[in-house]
Amino acid sequence: MTSPSLIATAHLDRVRALMARGPRVILGLVGGPGSGKSTLAAALHAAFPDDSVVVPMDGYHLANSELARLGRASRKGAPDTFDSAGYVALLRRLREPRAGDVVHAPEYRREIEEGIAGAIAVPAETRLVITEGNYLLLPTGPWADVAACLDEAWYVEVDPDLRRERLVRRHMQFGRSHAEAVAWVASTDEPNAQLIDLHKGRAQHTFRW
Repeated sequence: MTSPSLIATAHLDRVRALMARGPRVILGLVGGPGSGKSTLAAALHAAFPDDSVVVPMDGYHLANSELARLGRASRKGAPDTFDSAGYVALLRRLREPRAGDVVHAPEYRREIEEGIAGAIAVPAETRLVITEGNYLLLPTGPWADVAACLDEAWYVEVDPDLRRERLVRRHMQFGRSHAEAVAWVASTDEPNAQLIDLHKGRAQHTFRW
């Protein structure tokens, strides 16, 4: 488990204040690939283990077979390689919990590079839903409806060189050679990161590693 000690007290206090707003709040963590969004989400969950569930955006990756059919497999991770409307529909369900209901969200499994439906259970009594992903602040297409589903959005910022190093290691861990990993980061991850960075001003708070 990722330790909540990674997070400064001021950030934890901000989450506590957010949770005081109502019985269910949704916190969005947004940043470029490799910025540490999932690490931050895990640390926040560890800080509030009985009150929170993490629901990543990545569960809405289109299946590899569908990406191949659409001719988008070489750009996997770009905004149009997700079911963004499906993700928005999930967030809207999560905003209005019904007593006794459990919402099941998909989860992305890196070891098979596919989403698994119904893998994350969100009971109605969950007070804090932490959702993290690249495009929560994108103002185009169905992505434009995400911000209205969030009670607050945090932009996760990290040194760009460190972020790229992390990405190369991640791609190598899941089977790419060093040269393939570097090429993928340059051709796919980096353009996506630049797009995400353009809209960081829409976030209400910045978390810096």
